[in-house]
Amino acid sequence: MRKRVDVLVIGGGIAGISAAARIARHAETVVLEQESALGYHSSGRSATFYHFGIGNDCVRGLTAASSDFFADPPADYADGPLWTEKPALFIADQASLSELEALRVEMDRFIGTVTRVGPQRMLEIVPALKTGEGGIVAGLLDTGGRKLDADALLQANARAFRKAGGTIVFDAPVSAVARAGDRWEVDTPEQGYSARIVVNAAGAWADELAGMAGVRRLGLQPLRRTIIGFAPPAGLDVSGWPFLKTVSEDGFYMLPDAGLLLASPMDVTPHDPCDVQPDDYDIALAAWRVEEATTLQVSRISTRWAGLRSFVADKVPVAGFAPDAPGFFWLAGQGGYGLQTSPAMALAVEALMFDLPWPDQLSRQGLRAEHVRPDRLYRTVQATPSDN
Repeated sequence: MRKRVDVLVIGGGIAGISAAARIARHAETVVLEQESALGYHSSGRSATFYHFGIGNDCVRGLTAASSDFFADPPADYADGPLWTEKPALFIADQASLSELEALRVEMDRFIGTVTRVGPQRMLEIVPALKTGEGGIVAGLLDTGGRKLDADALLQANARAFRKAGGTIVFDAPVSAVARAGDRWEVDTPEQGYSARIVVNAAGAWADELAGMAGVRRLGLQPLRRTIIGFAPPAGLDVSGWPFLKTVSEDGFYMLPDAGLLLASPMDVTPHDPCDVQPDDYDIALAAWRVEEATTLQVSRISTRWAGLRSFVADKVPVAGFAPDAPGFFWLAGQGGYGLQTSPAMALAVEALMFDLPWPDQLSRQGLRAEHVRPDRLYRTVQATPSDN
């Protein structure tokens, strides 16, 4: 016998579980997660930093609209903030000064916490930077940056989801999805389901799930991103260092975490959906770029991992019913900003799924439903390389 539910969310990453927490307020909802834990893939392999140095206007608007949730989450989610204060410093050499200025203009549209800083101030913040001729010459300091806790965020949403009556089923990979009358039939190894609405929150596998269901794909492109962790020099306290990121694409980002420095070469390598592993070249590239821009020596890499960040053509997350498949709801393309935009995207999902008024939090940031609905992509389905 198939289990009948109102809404079946396929995917227990941050996109799926945050949306499910709001959906469950309106309908009986089950989340299917193919792994044994939430956020096993992309959500659990992120640097989890909240900042405005990434994405386009829509992404920055979604990020801004999510800030109140992180600062003061509802009581059924958490009993305190889901972030900690951590400044961000965006750096530029002489060749990328125009990119730095363009970033300042864009960030100033959403926040008032950004100031231009020179070499002396940057060295006070990160003494290991190589500044001056041939090195870093200018930066943007954002005192409004925040470090997110991915696991705390996932568990907060799961807590709210369960309090609303929702159920999470782990180790439940989907083997078949088919339309049957006015419902969707979904098979997993242990249980079959019949749902009025299926939410495709399958991350890097979202296009594959759509193909399985006979729904037109969006042209989703998973891109590999690598992170290494290494110990700072003995006696050097890096705990107060900011999230550090070059404005040029051929650079790196770095931030302190649990006694280590985490760094990424900001690689954007197309990759098939899988339990992706880091490539030796990208590991070495991360270390080299850190050493080129700083006086740090990456003599031993303590940890390394990779994750997949998936984008559609316009690099804006997707939420909404598929035009060609009744009851098939897209929630995909979170790119490298799924965690920091998840509260706003969950609000969008709730409004679009249940035909509710468009949330004021999104309208105030200039966001409209058509910015995230999948309709916009059915004319253009060829993915393009990502932002960092």
